[in-house]
Amino acid sequence: MSIARTDDGAVLLDERTGRYWRLNGSGARLLQALLDGRDTRQAALDAAAGATVPADRAARDAAGLVDKLRGAGLVTA
Repeated sequence: MSIARTDDGAVLLDERTGRYWRLNGSGARLLQALLDGRDTRQAALDAAAGATVPADRAARDAAGLVDKLRGAGLVTA
């Protein structure tokens, strides 16, 4: 997987399939927190920092994104 940061988030490239994923700012922060070794809950809190999203919503959104990335084979844990 390759990651390119953008002004408003990030773009992921699955080099095996050529499929692209566009992440908004919160999604990019979530992914970075996961790559830094945080668990999903802590990564969700990190991603929500500075946003106007309640912590429980951030946790649900994070779990949804992780599930999608896992389904695509981009996340293994």
